[in-house]
Amino acid sequence: MNAHKYKIIVLIIIALIFTLFISMGFAQPAQDESTTCITCHSLQGMGASIVQMWKDSKHFQNGVGCYDCHKAEAADVDGFEHHGKRIATIVSPKDCAQCHEQEVAESDGSHHAKGAQFIGSLDNILGEIVEGAAAANSGCRQCHGSIVQVDKNGKLDAQTWPNTGIGRVNPDGSKGSCTACHSRHSFSVAQARQPEACGKCHMGPDHPQIEIYTESKHGIKFNAVRSTGVMNLEKDEWVVGKDYTAAPTCVTCHMSATPTQKVNHDVGRRISWTLRPPVSIKLDSADVRRDRMKNVCLQCHAKEHTENFFTQYDEAVKLYNEKFGKPAKSIMDKFYADNKLTKTPFDEDLEWVYYELWHHEGRRARMGASMMGPDFTQWHGFYEVAKHFYNKFIPDAEEIQKGSTKDVMDSEFHKWKKGLTDEQKKEILDFYKKRYGE
Repeated sequence: MNAHKYKIIVLIIIALIFTLFISMGFAQPAQDESTTCITCHSLQGMGASIVQMWKDSKHFQNGVGCYDCHKAEAADVDGFEHHGKRIATIVSPKDCAQCHEQEVAESDGSHHAKGAQFIGSLDNILGEIVEGAAAANSGCRQCHGSIVQVDKNGKLDAQTWPNTGIGRVNPDGSKGSCTACHSRHSFSVAQARQPEACGKCHMGPDHPQIEIYTESKHGIKFNAVRSTGVMNLEKDEWVVGKDYTAAPTCVTCHMSATPTQKVNHDVGRRISWTLRPPVSIKLDSADVRRDRMKNVCLQCHAKEHTENFFTQYDEAVKLYNEKFGKPAKSIMDKFYADNKLTKTPFDEDLEWVYYELWHHEGRRARMGASMMGPDFTQWHGFYEVAKHFYNKFIPDAEEIQKGSTKDVMDSEFHKWKKGLTDEQKKEILDFYKKRYGE
């Protein structure tokens, strides 16, 4: 039997098996167009794994087939003819909204949907220009997203796709990629509820949320029970305190339901501080946002514990702002205003020092405090901030202009640099005598 005849027989057998599978009631019949897709793509080397993931999904169970998601309208610039049907490679939030309208609307109003706006920012200048476009394409844009372009041949431009960036601007104008969290083609809620789904992007030196979570009591508890089944990650309704009690994941705190809050795909609704910029600020409706987050905490923690935690967190953010963030920013702003620094970012050493001071070390300190990560708050955070502020940033600023840091260093925060007081020296001496003896 030659290869061509063998392939035809295989296709016929697959089609018969699929028809039998449907007739046995495993799923509602998909459209004829989807049946055609499955027949071909079930072959090895043509997407058999994709078909299997789909068969394991709730889409399959509810009769949602390939063509339901991938069909393209005549006006879709990324659509192309494929075996007599017009389809699109990218399934955008606009497509998902056919069934998941509320979820898409919530996501569209979130900060995630603005992820691609980093293009043109200081971060993007670093990645796109200082490092190079290829670094940004394979790095920054994989999480933030790109503005997807279609070339003159109707193909997706390799400089802008593939990525599953949460702020990706799709050819149909919609923002984001649902598959950033709900990996295709299984689209599992259980997978999206686990910390690793967030950790693909929220990790590393400048936003190490996954590392902080892992060292926190929350992460330790989750890792201890995740294989036991008590988290009920597969449940349709997933309410903390009702469907699971052992531990929280990222989405527990930021998205998922409580007995009095519904699940919401706007991941910033419960965040009161922004910890990203050089100086943190309270967001609009900060008290409302804080109350939403406290409502989650109170499902597992007592009121006094919750209130005191947020007091500690707020004080850590304010300490960073007042002692390091605002003073360093004021020095940099004055240097730019007085033309002591050029307008070109990253062409002078002080700009690199300052960037890492707030963008790496300062974020780690603040984010560590926000997520109960003591090591990131201290040694990866405030220690690094203090070390580079006092031993690098301030001396470098003085080299640019003598006396430029006097007002900053004369504040109560930094007077220790002029020597400890007798009272402070005695307090330290008494501590060591009590601990170690005479």
